[in-house]
Amino acid sequence: MTTAKYAAIGGGLLSLATVALALAAATAGKPAAGLEGEKMILTVLDELWEKEREGMLNIPPSDGHILRLLTEATNAQHVVEIGTSNGYSGIWFCLALRTTGGKLTTHELDPARADLARRNFERAGVDSLVTLVEGDAHKQVTKLTQPIDILFLDADKAGYVDYLNKLLPLVRPGGLILAHNTTDCGSQLQDYVKLVTNHPELETIFLREQDRGISVTLKKRGPSK
Repeated sequence: MTTAKYAAIGGGLLSLATVALALAAATAGKPAAGLEGEKMILTVLDELWEKEREGMLNIPPSDGHILRLLTEATNAQHVVEIGTSNGYSGIWFCLALRTTGGKLTTHELDPARADLARRNFERAGVDSLVTLVEGDAHKQVTKLTQPIDILFLDADKAGYVDYLNKLLPLVRPGGLILAHNTTDCGSQLQDYVKLVTNHPELETIFLREQDRGISVTLKKRGPSK
């Protein structure tokens, strides 16, 4: 379709404004592509961090970059997040998923935060990449059946072990389990840390130990045949 002032369609003339509206309708619900799309998403992330993080327990931007990097580097097709809040960390995941072609399934207990997250996903133009599940994630995650490339835990700290035990079978070999707050909430995560550092199928390192902390756990692949 031409972007000249008028385009000949079906033997008639269509104004540029009508063409623009048609293009907008055709791309509605699809994540914006290219550098312009990335710029728009980063602008939304900046606004959320500056104006909306109070009471949301958001990850800091430096940790968001880690989520984006790991997601894109592993070419993740399915990310599962426990603890949506206002969608801030989910948008960081989507910044990578829009290039890998993957999807995010994110779980949130609080209906008000879930509604806020939906609006923020739409603002960032990534809502088509996201399935937001409301309710108790300890129950809801048992309904998941699709393989998981990255599992991100950032909800009730006492629940990390339960989430991992329920979802580890779905994490693909070579997939990652990321857990937030392993430094500042370390006293609440001793059982989780013990599990991921002693499990024979897992290999774990700890990042950002001077701040809130993120553990990065690899589900090992078996030996090649």
